Amino acid sequence: MAAGVGLGGGGGSRRVTENRSDLEDLHLYATPREQRFRRFASLEFEGQLYMTPYDFIQAVTNDEPKRAKQWRSLSKQELNQILMETPPVWKGSSKLFRNLNEKGVISYTEYLFLLCILTKPHAGFRIAFNMFDTDGNEMVDKKEFLVLQEIFRKKNEKRERKGDEEKRAMLRLQLYGYHTSTNSVLKTEGEDLVPRSYWDTLRRSTSQALFSDLAERADDISSSLSDTTLLVHFFGKKGKAELNFEDFYRFMDNLQTEVLEIEFLSYSNGMSTISEEDFAHILLRYTNVENTSSYLENMRCRIPEEKGITFDEFRSFFQFLNNLEDFTIAMQMYNFASRSIGQDEFKRAVYVATGVKLSPHLVNTVFKIFDVDRDDQLSYKEFIGIMKDRLNRGFRETPKYGWKEYYSCVMTVTSEHLRDLWKQFRRRDMLR
Repeated sequence: MAAGVGLGGGGGSRRVTENRSDLEDLHLYATPREQRFRRFASLEFEGQLYMTPYDFIQAVTNDEPKRAKQWRSLSKQELNQILMETPPVWKGSSKLFRNLNEKGVISYTEYLFLLCILTKPHAGFRIAFNMFDTDGNEMVDKKEFLVLQEIFRKKNEKRERKGDEEKRAMLRLQLYGYHTSTNSVLKTEGEDLVPRSYWDTLRRSTSQALFSDLAERADDISSSLSDTTLLVHFFGKKGKAELNFEDFYRFMDNLQTEVLEIEFLSYSNGMSTISEEDFAHILLRYTNVENTSSYLENMRCRIPEEKGITFDEFRSFFQFLNNLEDFTIAMQMYNFASRSIGQDEFKRAVYVATGVKLSPHLVNTVFKIFDVDRDDQLSYKEFIGIMKDRLNRGFRETPKYGWKEYYSCVMTVTSEHLRDLWKQFRRRDMLR
């Protein structure tokens, strides 16, 4: 993706620079994700902020925006022109966001949805589709999809800080495009007690949508909001098309691939591989590791000859990370059996838990990065903790676990899930 792409803009557009004191003031009432969205968004239409596809890619691959903080105000004519040029879902590709570049609008709710996609395994795509398919007809329409607008908004309202109601209202207007009441629609017993990810919120809340007035309110929501690039891409320019699972799966897979390609290409300099050190840098980005130099130095000493990491290896590792929860359970099984975690055990656990085969060189590189005491064994609890940070790009919503909390978390997995995982373990082991 070309760096430094200008905002462009046709007739009637103008740049809007937010007053510095107002920016800092509203940031006090915003969550980290809200702050990041406001920092990277570059467009404003009727009081609501939007990202372009370029902005979204920047937000998930860079620490800070590459340009000064400015919001360009879109005219209705400009927005309509952008939406008219949006390709249909069957024309999607792993270069969709790069091809659209500045010609697209992404709302805050859609930003949260896209972040969810980036951290989910392919097996979870069917779950995601079924969550939106509230009437069970194996197709998702625009009304069903818009339920997520209310679900994510309700989650944010639960987390709002006490303070100036006027400032909170201004923030909601910027993020959602309309004033909202703070009366909860969904049943929320105990929700304030346990921090949940947006994926968990979506999974829990869509099942409740059938029994609430959320679905009924979708028509009101739709009439009060402007169309976006994602809505037109999924449901057509008239909003009457329906989305099937194959197209939904392809979109999610393409987005994951596109973001990984961009990260890989930013280090490969046109080559077919990236160095092991660059791979380590990418893994340690967005984590809470304070002293990354010790990991990097450890790897340099133990991999003196650079072989390189291919894109296929790179992608397979992040597919594994998206299955990190199942891998954690597999690691816990080794712990119960008092078995050490060497490279063979690690590679086998990855395949059994996730179905992903990692190359011997990639596994060796991971061990050289994280085997700090150099005993050829992996401290998997530390590894999993760091990788959870990396998977969520620094936005983990649960506190860091000590051993007691970690053990409790693992043991809350349903017995049915454990039985299924054990069957996979036995079946794949017999195929080896």
